[in-house]
Amino acid sequence: MRTFVAVVEAGTITAAADRLNISKKLASKYLAALETQVGVKLLNRTTRSQSLTLAGQQYYLDCQDIIARIDESHSALKQAEGELIGHLRISAPVSFGEVVLLPLLAKLKREHPDLSFDVRLSDSYVDLIEGGFDFALRIGALSDSNLVARKLTESHLWLVASPAYLDQYGTPKSPDDLSDHICLRDANYRGGARWPFQIDGITRNIAIQPQFVTNSATAMRNLALMGEGIALVPDFVVQSDLAAEKLVRLLPDYPSLTLPIQAVLPLNRNRPARVRAAIDFLARALSRSQ
Repeated sequence: MRTFVAVVEAGTITAAADRLNISKKLASKYLAALETQVGVKLLNRTTRSQSLTLAGQQYYLDCQDIIARIDESHSALKQAEGELIGHLRISAPVSFGEVVLLPLLAKLKREHPDLSFDVRLSDSYVDLIEGGFDFALRIGALSDSNLVARKLTESHLWLVASPAYLDQYGTPKSPDDLSDHICLRDANYRGGARWPFQIDGITRNIAIQPQFVTNSATAMRNLALMGEGIALVPDFVVQSDLAAEKLVRLLPDYPSLTLPIQAVLPLNRNRPARVRAAIDFLARALSRSQ
């Protein structure tokens, strides 16, 4: 049943096998065995496409419900003893996942050894249902109304540079001074080559001339550490560098954006205890780190 559901959601047997961490051959064997067992063809398959049969459509919905109930039952047994059990598939932005999420999940794993994780890091918005994700972490405003969101914490964009860069090029006194500086742009910020700052209570977008552009806040942080320019990056990427005085925060009197960090889940999907518990754990951990 799990293989059948994964094939439907992933779109191909190959993608389903990857999701389940089994071979394509074994996934095909499970699917064939299921159709033999129920005595009904569930999928119409060709070399180029697949689609659910009429019987398969209803059986897919039934399988989702059955699997969720089994998982919930197993989790409830452990939960009664204060433990969590099962597998969590999570999507998260790359830098946030590397710097913040994975260390927290490692801590959760130590507290609940029967949990396992499949964490996929991408700065693109993935389809939670198609990807088979239990939930995703997203930074910024949400546009998808088919998702349920829970705010966990906030992230602030901070302007930073290394002491070596500032010694060589000087320190900007206002956002307008950035036109005279080497800037490093994270392409994940959708405002392009215009950075937002609060000036006299009004948000102004200041044009910059970036010398480096890449889609990684961690890469921007590394370039800033090398003295290559000024970067506008999320606070969680550079907090340790600021504490160690490897980087300097610039223009703190002109704050930039504050972005919500949210856990998002598919609408109208059963949420096993491990999903609810993991999100609660992240909310508590992130609130303490503020």
